[in-house]
Amino acid sequence: MQSTTRALAAVAAVGLSATLLTACGQNSGPSVYYLNFKPEQAEAFEKIGEEYTAETGVPVKVVTAASGSYMQTLKAEMAKSNAPTLFQINGQEGYGIWKDYLADMTDYDVTKALQEDAQPITNDQDRVVGVPFAMEGFGILYNEEILEKYFALPGAKAASTDEINSFDTLKAVAEDMQARKDELGIQGVFAATSLGAGEEWRWTNHLMNGPLHYEIVDRDIQDFSDMADLEFTYGEQYRNLFDLYLQNSTVKPSLASARAVSDSMAEFATGKAAMVQNGNWAWGQISGEGGNVVKEDKIKFMPMYMGLPNEENVGLNVGTENFLAVNNKASEEDQAATRDFLDWLFLSERGKELVVNELGFIAPFQNYGAEDVPNDPLARQVHEALTNPQQEALPWDFQYSPNQQFRDLYGQNLAQYANGNMEWKDLVNRLKEDWNYEMANQIALLD
Repeated sequence: MQSTTRALAAVAAVGLSATLLTACGQNSGPSVYYLNFKPEQAEAFEKIGEEYTAETGVPVKVVTAASGSYMQTLKAEMAKSNAPTLFQINGQEGYGIWKDYLADMTDYDVTKALQEDAQPITNDQDRVVGVPFAMEGFGILYNEEILEKYFALPGAKAASTDEINSFDTLKAVAEDMQARKDELGIQGVFAATSLGAGEEWRWTNHLMNGPLHYEIVDRDIQDFSDMADLEFTYGEQYRNLFDLYLQNSTVKPSLASARAVSDSMAEFATGKAAMVQNGNWAWGQISGEGGNVVKEDKIKFMPMYMGLPNEENVGLNVGTENFLAVNNKASEEDQAATRDFLDWLFLSERGKELVVNELGFIAPFQNYGAEDVPNDPLARQVHEALTNPQQEALPWDFQYSPNQQFRDLYGQNLAQYANGNMEWKDLVNRLKEDWNYEMANQIALLD
């Protein structure tokens, strides 16, 4: 069976450059067709394609799926005669669906250039079929100005964030801040726990990462199929932090199911909340929010303390869930052209400039140094977390969860729990049942 990384949807928006309208397979020579995952990067990828074509003469077509529609778009495009030559898969789930379309990338230069902690997706012959291309990190974001105001209050439960290195301390500080929120000028310590339908990924994916990581370590899990059942050994630790968010928030727990991630980020950006769980990608949302009061030098990351083992020495969760893949159904010349495009984009000096400055990636390749990091306060902190010898960065092991159906069901149950309509023990029982059922379905796809 395939081992996964441990280090680490109809087209509603189409980006086509006027000079790059030649579809793959309809020109007299090789071409590249990239199906892009993120709408916010559509314009950047179009410009990159134009520049590459101007330099090499190889046409590059860029199609961008609408937000939340990548899988539907990919299925539709793959059914066409001129299918994408370059696309993205999301870890195990994507591998199970697209394994018959994944070219062998083992000997690609971009594969050989990967940093040690950025492990690729491999197939059952241990051949590389998916290459990570952007490392990201998540944790608890905090507005240092608000925390400093709290630390200056008489009787504060900590004198600085250096003293917050465990769940017990975080809980004491958060609850005291919540009790003194009027003095601090906030509506709640934590921004709203977004549990609206389709908005639960911060809890079904990211908050689950630490508990899953340590269960995987304890059980010596080496393969996706070994997780056929979930013990949820660290379920109480998960509940610790989830409850802390709910009980010390800008809104009552019963209102969380009506909140979106954008609501949470707006609350944090405008100073209504002191903390919010999210990743380095959030700086663009925060800095672009009307009424933003969070200064660039005052937004900081804190690890997600919940009572897990050795957490005083554990830092951010750093990894990736997206991997570039090449379509093995494309012609050999188009596959070769796509390989060359990847080499140019990630390994050439000009490509590196575009990756860092236009795409804003923390690229996991050996030719990227400390100076090759996006000019973003959170990206810089993620890079520091990757290179900090004093703290362990947790890999993105939430990718061991079965599939999106499982995560949707879990999110619905979390909303019921927050509303007071489900007991925690019942939530855990349903979580295990849904895991076992959906994992059996997912494993079947890998056989």
